[in-house]
Amino acid sequence: MTINCKGQLIDLSIPKVMGILNVTPNSFFDGGKYNDESEILSQVEKIIADGATFIDLGAYSSKPSAEFVSEQEELDRIIPAVQLILKHFPEALLSIDTFRAGVAKACIENGAAIINDIAAGELDDKMFDVIAKYNVPYIMMHMRGTPQTMQSMTNYEDIIKEMLFYFSEKIHKARSLGINDLIIDPGFGFAKTIEQNYEVMQKMELFQMLELPLLVGISRKSMIYKVLNSSPKDALNGTTFLNTIALTKGASILRVHDVKEAVECVQLWNKMNL
Repeated sequence: MTINCKGQLIDLSIPKVMGILNVTPNSFFDGGKYNDESEILSQVEKIIADGATFIDLGAYSSKPSAEFVSEQEELDRIIPAVQLILKHFPEALLSIDTFRAGVAKACIENGAAIINDIAAGELDDKMFDVIAKYNVPYIMMHMRGTPQTMQSMTNYEDIIKEMLFYFSEKIHKARSLGINDLIIDPGFGFAKTIEQNYEVMQKMELFQMLELPLLVGISRKSMIYKVLNSSPKDALNGTTFLNTIALTKGASILRVHDVKEAVECVQLWNKMNL
């Protein structure tokens, strides 16, 4: 199971780690930490040194009830970061966390390798056309509504069945446009209650019937720290535990704030299974 990133084939049959880098003032865990060039480059260097295969760069917080950011503001934040990172780390494989086709297009043209769309095209009907034109790997996440409304949209009759149907429709549309490299993300924390998040995790191996790589992003989320009565900053141990469970359930990519710990999970999982 491979994806083509700028001509480089990445084998996802061996799980990989994606390090998170947010150039936003308001992300739930690291908002405001990486706002100048030296801070961005220092964090990129650390992510790479700790063993991440990908860097997921975002400029629009998707936390529940996140405030609206215009497309121009998102571009003004993210394009200089893309250019800066690839100037100093030209081999870096940048994933762009955006639901806007215009942002995706501009980032790809500046050297980004992957698009990570929390809305799987639902919030911008031009997204699939951009992915098809540039033929980059596309991460499709399950979500209902928008970051502003998703927490009121958690009414499911059968959440796994409905998610499988959602992804099946998205995969069909992508394939009809000639999009080759697809990755699915269950969207932990997006339009799901804590109980629903754990049901999805418990049954996650069922997504393997879609025969696509699976990305899991649970790093320091409320499904961890609310259960533990703690906070995002104290949620690393819980994150590591659930990342390990995710690997046993078929995760191909772990999207995390703490790369070193996730890489160690993968190394130990590999020792057990390869």
